[in-house]
Amino acid sequence: MKKMLFIVAILLCQILAAQEFGIVNISVCNLRATPDYDAEMVSQALLGTPVHILEITPKNNWPRVQTPDSYTGWVHKDGITLLSKEEYSAWNAAEKIVVTALFSIAYSAPSRRGGTVSDLVAGDRLRLVEPCGGWWKVAFPDGRTGFVPQRDAQREGPWRSKLRQDADAIIATALTMNGFPYLWAGMSPKGMDCSGFVRAVLFLHDIIIPRDASQQAPMGERIMGTADLQKGDLVFFGRKDTVKTRVSHVGIYLGGGRFIHSLGRVKIASFDPSAPDYDAYNAGRYLFASRILPYIDKQEGLNTTATNPYYHE
Repeated sequence: MKKMLFIVAILLCQILAAQEFGIVNISVCNLRATPDYDAEMVSQALLGTPVHILEITPKNNWPRVQTPDSYTGWVHKDGITLLSKEEYSAWNAAEKIVVTALFSIAYSAPSRRGGTVSDLVAGDRLRLVEPCGGWWKVAFPDGRTGFVPQRDAQREGPWRSKLRQDADAIIATALTMNGFPYLWAGMSPKGMDCSGFVRAVLFLHDIIIPRDASQQAPMGERIMGTADLQKGDLVFFGRKDTVKTRVSHVGIYLGGGRFIHSLGRVKIASFDPSAPDYDAYNAGRYLFASRILPYIDKQEGLNTTATNPYYHE
């Protein structure tokens, strides 16, 4: 009996060693604090995101993963396709499309009358099989195929080459999500918390930043007063304490004393007491800002899918 258990343990280790990698397989995958549907959601990852598998529950139902921003959490097996190193590298090397519409559908045929294969959100990535008229034929990490309207997505290479990462472009993207719902730990147009909103907006410009507001705060250059803010700066809020300042909220500065953030819903607010959208609560707990745009790919933790190692292993 002991010998049998030993053999089973060895086989299980071999299986896990062969599946140290994975790719997110659904439009938005929930990461949880523990391996259970009832557990707190701590973050999300988008379709096509490469992840490292840290461990798997005995029944292989819940892998614990690490995402390209170094965040960890448990995901149900249906949200992840487990891959060998060779399969993972092949996915990373394959030509892809990037979904650029806020919402889309992958259909079973190149027609809106086709059956639904999956919903899609902005930032999802799928392997490109071939163009097909006004459609992209695509493959999911688990091998499913579908058809995405070409107007809703672009080839990854040309998309990246034309992409703007300046403040005006990023603000324009942020404004397309105005009014979208707040969702704790959310990180997609389906719903976002404050730092998830910032991360989702930046990711649509191929920028990867740490997940939580407290982790985002040290990025870039620290700006203390509101008088020196520039468009595109990240503005941070929280508790002012002589012992330790606690960052608990973040938004994107729009210029003119206004910022956009997710609190209840994505909305615009102002630091100016005379403005109709004055936000006394957040103005009162403003801490500082971070100027991140000049530091992309120049500071650890602030990179792009073109440079982040998870996308090139």
